[in-house]
Amino acid sequence: MRKVALSGIMDHLCEYLHLAGKEEIVIIRHGKSPGLLVGFASEDDWFVHRLENDPRFWAGIAAARRSLKKRERHQG
Repeated sequence: MRKVALSGIMDHLCEYLHLAGKEEIVIIRHGKSPGLLVGFASEDDWFVHRLENDPRFWAGIAAARRSLKKRERHQG
């Protein structure tokens, strides 16, 4: 993980986008970390990241698990 000042990111965005595919870039502004630049090797990797961070996806998983448990109780 690399830490870079926001001004450095703005001045060299293409370079940091390329680097973000290999490691996370923490963006520093006024001594704080307001952002994170994360790159993806493929569109599939981006899609997986989106799913992993989407509360609707996890709500759907939880609902499916409850449904399966309910079905098991009624069958067994």
